[in-house]
Amino acid sequence: MDFEALFAKTPATIDELKTRVFYALQRHPMCRSVEFDIVSTPRTRRTNWTVSLRSVAPGAVWEAHEIVADIQDAYDLAAAA
Repeated sequence: MDFEALFAKTPATIDELKTRVFYALQRHPMCRSVEFDIVSTPRTRRTNWTVSLRSVAPGAVWEAHEIVADIQDAYDLAAAA
């Protein structure tokens, strides 16, 4: 079995990542007012992008963090053409 293919992340553009994060946060009632930016970062073993969260209500910090972490586990920022 090819484990690398099984755990490979799906490539996505910054715009696609913004859309996915936005809709994921909108599904959680406590995270609907969270503002964020997607930031390209130097490639590490785990990821090459991060989310900068702004205007997060104190009760929503953990939920927003978990939502973003799940998306980061699934997607890799596609190289610019």
